Amino acid sequence: MILKLALRRLAIGVLTLLIVSALIFWAVELLPGDIASEVLGQSATPETLAAFREAHKLNDPAMTRYLRWLAGALSGDLGLSLANQRPIAELIGQRAANTFFLAAYAAAIAVPLAVGLGLLAALHRGSFLDRFISSSTLAVISFPEFFVAYILILVFSTWLGWFPSLATVSPAMGLGTRLYMTFLPALTMVLIVMAHMMRMTRAAIVNLLALPYIEMAQLKGLRRWRVIAVHALPNAVAPIVTVIALNLAYLIVGVVLVEVVFVYPGLGQLLVDSVAKRDVTVVQAACLIFAGTYILLNLIADVLGIVSNPRLLHPR
Repeated sequence: MILKLALRRLAIGVLTLLIVSALIFWAVELLPGDIASEVLGQSATPETLAAFREAHKLNDPAMTRYLRWLAGALSGDLGLSLANQRPIAELIGQRAANTFFLAAYAAAIAVPLAVGLGLLAALHRGSFLDRFISSSTLAVISFPEFFVAYILILVFSTWLGWFPSLATVSPAMGLGTRLYMTFLPALTMVLIVMAHMMRMTRAAIVNLLALPYIEMAQLKGLRRWRVIAVHALPNAVAPIVTVIALNLAYLIVGVVLVEVVFVYPGLGQLLVDSVAKRDVTVVQAACLIFAGTYILLNLIADVLGIVSNPRLLHPR
């Protein structure tokens, strides 16, 4: 049953990725200007431009180029960068690793913090603590990522001098140093995604606390934390796991602005730089990786939501 559901969701995910790949390609095609002129510069001669277009097969019909690009992507060959003639896989390898590290770092902080605050708010529903937690998280999420990032830089870097304003990292850097250098961008992402997870946890626990079996457990004299941990929380796993997985997907694709603000050498920064250079092959590859990761995490969220909810697992 679970395998069948997973395969069905996987098939939908693959179809969605194919549609997204077409949208990515055609969106890049619609960018204004001439690719060869943008890459080679205005001083390039007509002969040089023609040779560049011929070498990269830019004169072929768009559908032919799309099918060739899609076939290469499916086989793991993302092609060459138009700007520096290096293999794209070589360009994005370390950049993608940096992006996933930052997302994992933020998730390691955000998930336990959001679940803990959600439980705390549910246990003290209607109190000043509940209102303070809810209003604070909603206030933070009301601001865009770059605004939160600049406020953190102003406070923790400019005023206090605790953390660097630029997240400069290298492959040879130790884990402790890397965690220190990337703390502010990770904290920015934590503040952005924490509200959704916290509010879902709170709502799920509050709904369960009103059910008869929870009231019976309380009437038996069980401690409130034991009632939450043993009786309520296991039944609230499905919505909490789903919203956590969806927010992890957002951590991956929503990292672009954060990387630009902190000049973090990740995939998002590479995407922005490539758009500025009109390096369309790198833009397509980066967008495809972001889209594939987002679809995969949504697939995982669907499967986990079904597995953790007996009513969805056994609909009859």
